[in-house]
Amino acid sequence: MSTTVPLRDRLWVSAAILCVMQWLCLRICHVPLAQPWETLLPGLGIFGAAFLLSWGAELAQLEIPESLALAFLALMAVLPEYAVDIYLAWTAAHDPSYTAFAAANMTGGNRLLIGLGWPVVLLCYWLKTRRKEITLDKGQRIELATLVVATAYAFFIPLKRTLSLIDTVLLVGLFAIYLIRSSQAHHVEPELEGPPRHLARLPRAWRRLVTVALFLIPGLTIFLAAEPFAEGLLDSARGLGIEEFLLIQWLAPLASESPEFVVAALFALRGNARAGLGTLISSKVNQWTLLIGMLPLAYAISGGHVVPMPLDGRQAEEILLTAAQSLLAVVILANLGFGIWEGLLLASLFSMQLLIPDPRVRIGFSILYVVLAAAYLGNKAYRRSMRELLKGFWTSAL
Repeated sequence: MSTTVPLRDRLWVSAAILCVMQWLCLRICHVPLAQPWETLLPGLGIFGAAFLLSWGAELAQLEIPESLALAFLALMAVLPEYAVDIYLAWTAAHDPSYTAFAAANMTGGNRLLIGLGWPVVLLCYWLKTRRKEITLDKGQRIELATLVVATAYAFFIPLKRTLSLIDTVLLVGLFAIYLIRSSQAHHVEPELEGPPRHLARLPRAWRRLVTVALFLIPGLTIFLAAEPFAEGLLDSARGLGIEEFLLIQWLAPLASESPEFVVAALFALRGNARAGLGTLISSKVNQWTLLIGMLPLAYAISGGHVVPMPLDGRQAEEILLTAAQSLLAVVILANLGFGIWEGLLLASLFSMQLLIPDPRVRIGFSILYVVLAAAYLGNKAYRRSMRELLKGFWTSAL
């Protein structure tokens, strides 16, 4: 086997490291930046970190089950979203206007993952292979089952119009069960390509050290780049006179979700669409359990007293719409297949929400998502797949 590293792979690794290091150096040295560099340079840091994370996740599969590796990848990739949303919830304890922004950021990020991220992965896979369907592995039922339970619980949140520490306990506990089940998944040796294939040849101790570094260094980069990147985008957009709520709901999450989208697209463009889609499903589980659970905790700690985080009518409707979209998405994936027409369905519904921002249509879209999910469940095969998902989850949880 040749040990020569192709020039292309060396260039990819060098470019990713340079993108990361330039931002770490600028941030650590507190170098002041003006627009457009205030947005561009942290954005490059996030972009480079996404490449390093994808390679780290592939290397990690040599040591741990793929499901757990993708779970850690998703957790690291959503650090920008966590940083922005927890900051908003923390500030909301002292400025009630930020409560709406916290809910807007969380719901926007969740809907972007399904409405934009999943179809993009399918598109990249089709461009690479001309195949019109992504088939998931049976081991990925862990993520889907967790998503089913989290989605069912999310429908109760708009009814009580609060996020409380009870939600924290239940949702963080659900995330813990998900991690435990992922760690117990069957371990399959991956077929590595590109830089990870060459890094895998290192002695085991060095390979493990490199794997850890490929999680920690990009994670630090993303964490340090999240706020200036999002704020730079927000400052630029405010100059265009765009509504602040819409900026927080769509522009900020789009910036903070970019690592996940890049990582997933890279997997798909290398022909590994199962891992690409799995990364975004894991990210959805992360945000639909751990992120929501952390918001009332941050709110309570910041305020210095145990009180629920209130949700007004618009925020409750946003969460209802997000839960309804999640329901349709998980029903579609219940049979472990995601085809071109299903990708177009999710993308079309999501696009219509953006084109028709009237708050009055949110309930209508929520009903439409639920009706479509019920239509899928009218198929015996989908009902059987959903029963298997739930049976597997409760069996493992008990």
